Amino acid sequence: MNTMENLEKQLICPICLEMFTKPVVILPCQHNLCRKCANDVFQASNPYLPTRGGSLTSGGRFRCPSCRHEVVLDRHGVYGLQRNLLVENIIDMFKQESSSSKPAPESKEETPMCDVHEEEKINIYCVTHSVPTCSMCKVFGAHKDCEVQPITSIYQTKKTELNDGIAMMVGNNDRMQGVISQLEEACRAVEENGRRQKTLVCEKFDHLYSILEEKKREMSQKVTAEQEEKVNYIRGLTRKYGDHLEESCKIVEMGIQTMEEQEMAVFLQNTKPVLKKIAEASTTEHLDKVERGYENMDHYNVDFKKEGTALRSIDFIQDDEDEDEEDEDGEAGAEEGEGAQNISGGGAVTPASVQPSATPQINSSPGAAKSAAST
Repeated sequence: MNTMENLEKQLICPICLEMFTKPVVILPCQHNLCRKCANDVFQASNPYLPTRGGSLTSGGRFRCPSCRHEVVLDRHGVYGLQRNLLVENIIDMFKQESSSSKPAPESKEETPMCDVHEEEKINIYCVTHSVPTCSMCKVFGAHKDCEVQPITSIYQTKKTELNDGIAMMVGNNDRMQGVISQLEEACRAVEENGRRQKTLVCEKFDHLYSILEEKKREMSQKVTAEQEEKVNYIRGLTRKYGDHLEESCKIVEMGIQTMEEQEMAVFLQNTKPVLKKIAEASTTEHLDKVERGYENMDHYNVDFKKEGTALRSIDFIQDDEDEDEEDEDGEAGAEEGEGAQNISGGGAVTPASVQPSATPQINSSPGAAKSAAST
């Protein structure tokens, strides 16, 4: 009997939980259903498709209750599914074998008996208390004042109700699976949009870095240009003063040699040109002089407090500020390309933009200039 019991378990419909009722249809996933159960599941999964005589007349889809595989039907609906004649033949042989192998008393033992009246079968249903009971309980027992109905009619009603509930749950599970698929797709869209937005933000900051680097190079070149100009000028003066010093040393040596002359007449002859050269060498009016503070470079001072505050205040553009930011950026100048840019994607990504920094304030006018001086 173990073999027959195992075989019976394999012949149970996953919808009605009873042995398959012919005709039996086989799904593309190789699972079997009663055609009626398959039609109930199909109707629950496609409530808005047109019906004719209680059956769907157009194509649709539903999921197998056993493996959740999606079954796509043509315009014939469940009547287009192939019948599993092998399972139907096995059911016929199983019923025939079961009827011949099981004695009649055993079927009577399967009928539940009343707990109060142990010799009475449960054959009616108390509608008031929603419990099955026996005829004696209705006549003499606790259910004598209750509304009762034949158990067969209630059985069919409850079985239909349970079947409809299962079909509804199968349809709800399909819809829930659809919601889960949408949520997973939304999650992937959010991740992709997030990666794209981070890339755009990094590009904005890289552009800002390039602007700062270009400005730093431009300002450094201004300082370097004046530095080289002043250094070259001072070095030129140094050479001139060196030449004058060298000439003065030669005149001093000439004067010393003249002083060593013992002959007075020769001494007097040589003194006049030497004194003239000493007088010429003693004056430096033909040499330029550097004014005090000429070496200072403090006039190239900068103050980036305002710009630092602007940089620290960089943030994403809010929705109510989009139009104002775009107008301000359009007036600021198109050459820097720092206009506000809205970044959209996935419906859940906040627009982002990088604000351009203000132009640094630089005092580049020299505090001292070169001038010629005479002694």
